[in-house]
Amino acid sequence: MPYLRLMFRGFLCAVFLLAVGMGTVAWGIVDYGSTDDGEMADAALVLGAAAWGDKPSPVFRERIRHAVELYRSGRVRWIVFTGGTPVPGYPSEAEVGRSYALKAGVPMTAMLAETESRTTWGNLENARKLAEPFGIHRYLLVSDPWHMRRAVLMARDLGLNAHPSPTDSTRFRTFGAKCSFLLRETWLYTGYRIFRTLS
Repeated sequence: MPYLRLMFRGFLCAVFLLAVGMGTVAWGIVDYGSTDDGEMADAALVLGAAAWGDKPSPVFRERIRHAVELYRSGRVRWIVFTGGTPVPGYPSEAEVGRSYALKAGVPMTAMLAETESRTTWGNLENARKLAEPFGIHRYLLVSDPWHMRRAVLMARDLGLNAHPSPTDSTRFRTFGAKCSFLLRETWLYTGYRIFRTLS
């Protein structure tokens, strides 16, 4: 029937436009993930990632190492670790990160740990409240490259003077893991942009 054919064509057109739109967003996320403008800052703000007991996951370890290198190179004077724990009684992500950096030679007096948050927004909001009394106002955000675009947007919406400093490479090694993470970030970034537009 002509009506059904017209409906089907409209559906295909909508699917095509959605795919093009999401593909454009995904490309923007990948491209932004290579951005590090070499800025100096008061602190490296390390966004939380999984910790396995008292050890950082490979993704988190990459973020910690990057923050330590920023400190050693003199680009920051502080490292602010963020992230709570999903399991009561276990160390928080922030505590695990701080312990790892301490073993790498960063003095305890140059680190802060925000140990309650479980989301990117919470990481950023709580870190700002924790760090401001120490005169920390300018940040280099440290996270996985494909997390960076959403994280910087959120940070600036919260009033942080934030600049991207992604890890050198993603620790999501397999093709499936990379696709899953990129798809997740694409949806989350798009959803956040819609939310901030409507709110």
